[in-house]
Amino acid sequence: MNLEKVIFGFFILLAATLNFGFFVGDIDNPAHHDIYELFAALVVSLIATVLKFGDRTQIGAVHLATSLVADLQLIAAAMVWGYAAHISGTGLTPAATANLVSLSGGALLANLVSVVILIAETIMQRR
Repeated sequence: MNLEKVIFGFFILLAATLNFGFFVGDIDNPAHHDIYELFAALVVSLIATVLKFGDRTQIGAVHLATSLVADLQLIAAAMVWGYAAHISGTGLTPAATANLVSLSGGALLANLVSVVILIAETIMQRR
């Protein structure tokens, strides 16, 4: 068993599951979406991105692209949250919550593509 591949797969799956955990719930209800879960999803996604830099294959390039998309979506979601909660005078409204949850949904889609690529790559690999 290759420990590097275990760690790589672990962070890819953890990024997807944390993102899914944040995404699930009523889209406009702030009580269903925890800021710490968004933060954890962003941090793990950034770690997964760093792990993807070493691969020089075409599949590695697609892995990196999906991870960068997820990172950008999660960073944008965190910025929407920060603006709504600390800069705007209205606080975290249902509309702002819907915006940031939609952005995390885009990141979730990118993470799911990355998981599918990981599974396909694993199935195609020969001993």
